[in-house]
Amino acid sequence: MKGFDIKATAKRLAERIWDRDHAGVTALIAGLTPPDINLIVSRLESSDRSELLKILDPVDAANLLLNLKELSPHTLLTQLSSETAAEILRELPSNIEADFISAMKPAPAERILAQLPERELEDVRALAQYSPEVAGGIMVTEILRFPESATVKQVVDDLRRNSAVYANYVIQYVYVTREEQLLAGVVRIRDLLLSDENTALRDLIDDKPITIDHQTPIEDLRDLFDRHRFLGLPVVDDGRLVGVVRRAAVEEAIAQRTARQFRLVQGIIGGEEFRTMPVRVRSGRRLAWLSANIVLNIIAASVIVYFEETLTRLIALAAFLPIISDMSGCSGNQAVAVSMRELSLGLVRPREVMRVWLKEVSVGLINGATLGILLGLVAWLWRGNSTLGVVVGAALALNTIVAVSIGGSVPLVLKGLGVDPALASGPILTTVTDICGFFFVLGFAALALSQGYL
Repeated sequence: MKGFDIKATAKRLAERIWDRDHAGVTALIAGLTPPDINLIVSRLESSDRSELLKILDPVDAANLLLNLKELSPHTLLTQLSSETAAEILRELPSNIEADFISAMKPAPAERILAQLPERELEDVRALAQYSPEVAGGIMVTEILRFPESATVKQVVDDLRRNSAVYANYVIQYVYVTREEQLLAGVVRIRDLLLSDENTALRDLIDDKPITIDHQTPIEDLRDLFDRHRFLGLPVVDDGRLVGVVRRAAVEEAIAQRTARQFRLVQGIIGGEEFRTMPVRVRSGRRLAWLSANIVLNIIAASVIVYFEETLTRLIALAAFLPIISDMSGCSGNQAVAVSMRELSLGLVRPREVMRVWLKEVSVGLINGATLGILLGLVAWLWRGNSTLGVVVGAALALNTIVAVSIGGSVPLVLKGLGVDPALASGPILTTVTDICGFFFVLGFAALALSQGYL
């Protein structure tokens, strides 16, 4: 639907929603691409979105929510009756179902869970306990599993008999289990269909399948899928088959984490922010970051106040303070970026702080000396005072070393403490480089003034 009128389409959809025009709503939604659905639904009022889910069949409502991942769809479910929400939830893939429950507040989540069958309730609770950063948090439990004694005919008959149940499964393999759901092996659908109908699955399996432990981090999953061309791999817990992780799910999880880290670095705290959200919520999330930065900047400014007399006597220093702060910050951010990248790729561990620090200091010594000499020459040529050049040059050189030391090591320290490095590395780096930069410049200048060199 190229070139369609966004406002008019959203208005037409809202009118059909409030007319309770099920056929009209379904037809209009069906005519939109997933990006267009995101765009149009984002323009609806919150109450309209809730009514839209009520009008659609549970299957269509679930498919709609899958297209609204960027619009906090779990909040829409909490606005429905627990019975309606549960019906829609049951039509979602198990990993998405668990994600939605985990993202809800406890009270509405429990109300919805109470409407699920006991077996499904146990599965959702189990999946919701996993971190989204491990295999268990992104696996699906909708898989084809059969005992090793089952024959090809029995499996094919089961697939035909329960075709409606399996329709939404992503099927490439049949997973074969022994007693207590221990994974025995894997059979490709192609091999299954081309085998004699009386053949038992135990005679078709690859008895040494590649498996994933349920607590495997997503970085390791990405490396594993990079090395192998599988579309999915079985997840086990002490040898018991508990689900399957698909390549697409790993790629999506990595992309979501990257987006989440970017938002945190930019000061968007508390999850996604969209302009369709209430102003109070958006304002509060931004203020949480901005308020903390006020405190950090006051600390940095207090250094300037402490050396106020020095700055008054040598006003030329004021021109170099932001240069030193900015240049050091840039060097520190480079170090942060390298550490964050190496952490995400699994190339460095939090306990390797000293190794990372030594490598960053070696770079900082070279870059700090080079930048310090350049800025010192500029100061000397501008004011005709070699001592001023030494002061600002030495300050930039030392602050560059401090910046790369902080930038390289702090992400590892925070990761080791269980704190998201993307959230705290930036503010810590900025504050420390500002404080140290101001202190070095003004401290060296005060010392030079006291000795009569300036």
